[in-house]
Amino acid sequence: MSIKKILIANRGEIAVRIIDTCRHLGIRTVAVYSDADRYSKAVNMADEAVHLGGVALSDSYLNGDKIIQAARDCEADAIHPGYGFLSEQADFAQQVDEAGLTFIGAPAEAMRLMGSKSAAKKTMLAADVPCVPGYQGDDQDSALLSKEADKIGFPILIKAVSGGGGKGMKIVESADEFEKQLSSAQREARNAFGDDRVILEKYITRPKHIEVQVFADALGNVVHLFERDCSTQRRYQKIIEEAPAADLDDKVRQAMHQAAVQATQAIDYRGAGTIEFILDGEQFYFMEMNTRLQVEHRVTELITGVDLVAWQIAVAEGQPLPKKQAEIQCHGHAIQARVYAEDADNDYLPSTGLIEYLQFPVEEKGLVDSGVRAHDSVSIHYDPMIAKLVAWGEDRATCIQRMQHMLNHSVVFGVTTNIAFLSAIIDSDDFKQHEIYTNSLDNKSIDLKHKIPPAVWAILADYLYKESNSHSMWHQATGWRMQQSRALTITVNSHDNKEQHQVEINDDGFLVDGQFHYQPTADDVCYKHRHFVQVVHHNQRHSFQLPNHDVQAVASDANALYAPMPGKIIDIKVSEGEQVNQGDTLLIMEAMKMELAIKAERDGEIKALSVAVDNQVKADDILVELVP
Repeated sequence: MSIKKILIANRGEIAVRIIDTCRHLGIRTVAVYSDADRYSKAVNMADEAVHLGGVALSDSYLNGDKIIQAARDCEADAIHPGYGFLSEQADFAQQVDEAGLTFIGAPAEAMRLMGSKSAAKKTMLAADVPCVPGYQGDDQDSALLSKEADKIGFPILIKAVSGGGGKGMKIVESADEFEKQLSSAQREARNAFGDDRVILEKYITRPKHIEVQVFADALGNVVHLFERDCSTQRRYQKIIEEAPAADLDDKVRQAMHQAAVQATQAIDYRGAGTIEFILDGEQFYFMEMNTRLQVEHRVTELITGVDLVAWQIAVAEGQPLPKKQAEIQCHGHAIQARVYAEDADNDYLPSTGLIEYLQFPVEEKGLVDSGVRAHDSVSIHYDPMIAKLVAWGEDRATCIQRMQHMLNHSVVFGVTTNIAFLSAIIDSDDFKQHEIYTNSLDNKSIDLKHKIPPAVWAILADYLYKESNSHSMWHQATGWRMQQSRALTITVNSHDNKEQHQVEINDDGFLVDGQFHYQPTADDVCYKHRHFVQVVHHNQRHSFQLPNHDVQAVASDANALYAPMPGKIIDIKVSEGEQVNQGDTLLIMEAMKMELAIKAERDGEIKALSVAVDNQVKADDILVELVP
């Protein structure tokens, strides 16, 4: 069977990624879109596009009936689900098959089995794949779960049976907090997956997340394509991935590959899949199987020279795997960094709004996957990923250098991004020495805070000095003012504080505040857009706002708490007149697929609650008023 037209049941960068491979294979593509994605990059690239409905997922990307009907209407042969949304929904895969279309993904039965963490763990134990000690029974009585937790021994990990992406997952340090964390995990799981069942596992205190890419065809052939280290995470969400895993004992590596193949053979699998393991020292345990293509599949492609999307299509057509195990070789090292619209200094809060300017470097040894362009918007309705940067090198050290170069020459204005955060991680000794674990960023064991060095002011002055030749920057009333013929006062807003620095230009470079002398180098980079500036120095990015008469200070009431972004109130922990202490959780809101705890910023008394459970709120809406 030859596939000639594919409908892509997804959006964003994965839709763009699939379209790219289909173009090379001469396969026509059909994009689907919601109201929010009408003018998206994927819609523009596809040969055809079908409007599904409004921004609600149930009206668009999670509406299997509409997607299948769209495929029929445009006479597509197959549906590719990408990742996320319906990619691991067994009922949808079955619906596609029953509609006479080809589903480019795993068999429905394998999805059902691996979609249940409890059933998956039982299957892996039967296949002699090592598993973390824990409880995966059907009885979900809270008293029984509490007893099982005591048996396992704290700390433990609560995981949603149908979970993924860190949703419904909680670490419990002691018995007295078990009930509270269980309720929170069940609520998250129910909201995200419609299933509040959980399993319990022993919590590994210094875990590495190592996963093996597997592939199977309908003829019974199974291969692995080596492993990836995905330990660099925040809130159980991966942000940096690399392949192969560095500093891994070869015997452990080979045993992990073999276990992954065994696990895949045990479930009569077909297509692309990933077996995820927790590594504790030299002991590894099965964690879960993702029955789909992974976000991080690009690093595997760069070290193997394989197009995994092309393999998916070939297997869906009934062809044997394009290569046998002995023919799949690993060359060099690859690292992927996920660029998100989020504020890493503010609890990773997503940043929504218009992308005013966007620039990513085109590298011979790397690639950029992105589903957005300048003047697109980051919406509250979907994942805030902007791009994936992927670098390749002959060895890990070279790859790290190339990734830093890509990050240093990437710039986004209009929304806050985590580019500086990614640079700081990759530049850290912990990352270079393989000492980052899945919980390192959450427990803040890595210090990524950097003071602004005086050289930054010299780089800024140098940039504006050069720019002034054509823009007369020296004569604009924007906080840059002449002191004498070759000196100026720099006034910027940095981390909500106004800073001023005296910079004098002489023949040898720049003298900062009369003491520090610096000559900017070719490795220093400065970006400016309107009244915003970003300076990159020694792989560290510093962002500033130039004082400008168009920029107004945001008024705020010290006695009020505001919604940090649009969302929904799902729980209120306090009542009017109640005394609270700094750090107490006052209410919980849900936004962009995660729960946000709104906490008291100081001691006080609840004067007024401005919201109720199930209220929809806008960014900067007053939620709670406090009095001293």
